[in-house]
Amino acid sequence: MTTTAAALPTVQPGSFLTLHYRLAGPAGDVINTFADKPATLSLGTGELSPAMEQRLLGLAEGTRTTFELPAGEAFGERNADMVQWVARKLLNELGDPDEQYSVGDVVQFPTPDGQGSYAGAVAQVREDGAVLFDFNHPLAGQPVTFEVELIGVL
Repeated sequence: MTTTAAALPTVQPGSFLTLHYRLAGPAGDVINTFADKPATLSLGTGELSPAMEQRLLGLAEGTRTTFELPAGEAFGERNADMVQWVARKLLNELGDPDEQYSVGDVVQFPTPDGQGSYAGAVAQVREDGAVLFDFNHPLAGQPVTFEVELIGVL
């Protein structure tokens, strides 16, 4: 009698994944879960960019692979309109009035509907307290290395 092993589950639209992943740009890693506990996420919910989700489709549980995404594909091109000055008065209303901002800090802002948040990186701080934030993804407009190890696929 011969037995055949059941086929490993593969990533489908809407799959729930447990995985390690690493995102890196030309300057190095932005996210790397390999040294820590794995991430869990659902495809189609916006946790990964559509370009990255496309590359996961059809991969079998247990797969470890690396994708090279060309500049702008993973997180779009940089958008100059997404670099904006925010007045100190507004920052005080949104957060802690005593907060000190430094170049490179990443600050979470509430969405207008209050249901979520988005991040901005501090690019410059003026003497009057106004802060120049870059709301582009840190890897926007850059080539991205996307390494993944699929631990579980549901």
